[in-house]
Amino acid sequence: MTTYADIFEQPKVLENMLSSQKAVVKRIAKEIQQKKIDYVFLVARGTSDNAGRYANYLLGAHNRLPLALATPSLFTIYEEPPNLQNALVIAISQSGQSPDINSVFSEGKKQGCYTIAITNHPESPLGKTADDCIVISAGVEMVGATKTYTGELLAIAMLSAALTGESNHWDDLEKVPHWAAETLKQDATIAQSSLRYRYMQRCVVLGRGYNYCTAFEWSLKMKELAYISGEAYSTADFLHGPIALVEPGFPVMAVAPSGKVFDSMSLALKQMVQQHKIELAVISDDDKVLSLAHVPMPLPKGIPEWLSPIIAIIPGQLFAYHLTRHRGFNVDTPRTITKVTETS
Repeated sequence: MTTYADIFEQPKVLENMLSSQKAVVKRIAKEIQQKKIDYVFLVARGTSDNAGRYANYLLGAHNRLPLALATPSLFTIYEEPPNLQNALVIAISQSGQSPDINSVFSEGKKQGCYTIAITNHPESPLGKTADDCIVISAGVEMVGATKTYTGELLAIAMLSAALTGESNHWDDLEKVPHWAAETLKQDATIAQSSLRYRYMQRCVVLGRGYNYCTAFEWSLKMKELAYISGEAYSTADFLHGPIALVEPGFPVMAVAPSGKVFDSMSLALKQMVQQHKIELAVISDDDKVLSLAHVPMPLPKGIPEWLSPIIAIIPGQLFAYHLTRHRGFNVDTPRTITKVTETS
C-alpha cells in the first residue's frame, strides 16, 4: 500500500460508505431529533480537526446546530470539563485511540450526552465507548491521511442530509464518488505543474466558508509530507494583516469553488495578482479565476458548495504528493509523525 494508492482509492471508499452507512446515519439522525439537543460539541485532532471545521459550517448552515470545538486539555490536564448539558458529542478520529479525544468523549457520556464516533476503527476504544458509530471503512492507510479525511467529510455530509430529510441532498451525495473519480484524472497535469514549486519554502493557503477546512487540510499535507511552511487563512482574515507577507512572486494557494463566498474570494485573488504580482495556484470550477493562476486545478462543474470540500481537497492531496516527490522526500514514510498520535 502507498499514499498514491490511498488517494486513488477515494472514489471507492466514498461509494462504499454511501451504501453501507446510509441506513446507520438515518437511524442516528432520528435519535438526534428525538432528543433535546441544543448544540454539537465536537472533539478531534490533526486532519480530523479540519473535518470538524467543515462540520462547523455545514451543521450550522443546513441544520441550524451551533457547534463548539472541544479544548481537550480542559478534560485531561486541567481536569475541569465544561457543562455539556443538552449537547450532542461527536468525536472524529481515524484511529480512535488518542487518549485526549477519548477523555472528552467519555466525559460527555458520563454527563448523559448522546455520543457519536466517526472513525475508521469501530473496534477502537472510541468506537466501543460511543452510543453510535459512523464507520469510514477505508482500510489500512499510510501516515498521511487522505481517504480517511474525505471519508470523515462524507460522514458529516450524510449526517447533515439525514437531519434535513431533503431527498435532493441524497441525490447530490450519490454523485460524490463520480466527481472524485473525475478530479483524479488531473493527476498527470498536477504532477507536472507542481514541479514549479519544488524549491518553495513557505506559502499561504486561502479558503473561506465551507472550504475554510480545505485550506487547513491542504496546508497540513504540505507540512506533513513536503516540509513546507504553509499557513492557512480565511481570505477575510488574511486581508486584515497577514497580507503584509505578500511581495512579487510570493506563493499563494487558494481554494475558490463557486458558492456564496466566491465573489469576495475572486476579487481578493484578482487584486493580489494585479497589485502584488503573487504566484498563484488555484483549485476552482470557475474559468475566470482559473485563468488568473500560474497553476490552475479545475474542479468538475456542478458540485454544490456544501459538498465541494470533499472534492476540492483531492487536487490539494495530489499537489502535496507530487511536490514531496519533486523535493526528493519519501511520501510514504514522512519524518517524525506516526499514524497514531497519542496526546493527553
